[in-house]
Amino acid sequence: MLIGELAKRTGTSERLLRYYERVGLLRPDRKPNGYRNYDETVLSAVLRIRALLAAGLSTRVIRQVLPCTNAEVAVLPCPGVLDTLRAQLRTLDQRSAEINAARDVLLRIITTAETAPTAAAPRASSTSAATAL
Repeated sequence: MLIGELAKRTGTSERLLRYYERVGLLRPDRKPNGYRNYDETVLSAVLRIRALLAAGLSTRVIRQVLPCTNAEVAVLPCPGVLDTLRAQLRTLDQRSAEINAARDVLLRIITTAETAPTAAAPRASSTSAATAL
């Protein structure tokens, strides 16, 4: 199938499919006219790529993990893959902790602002307003 049909059947843009090829996630055959030719197995590969991207994996990691997946996006025990996935999980946990810490700070700021007595904004005198211009 041509790239347009693959894009339509997977809900993935042609541009993104070309990117997947450029980074080594897909390897279509080429017709004599240079057109990409995808077989039916690529349909499930694209869906696996998208699922792995949604899990927060980089294309570099997906390139390593993809050969160790099946049609159901289950990861099979390949050498080094579980270590890579565990490292990615640690990274996501760290980012999650940082986001939670930032959220807590923002919540404290909002709570403090909501409970503080309302203060009138300082009025600028006409002299100082003219000077500021």
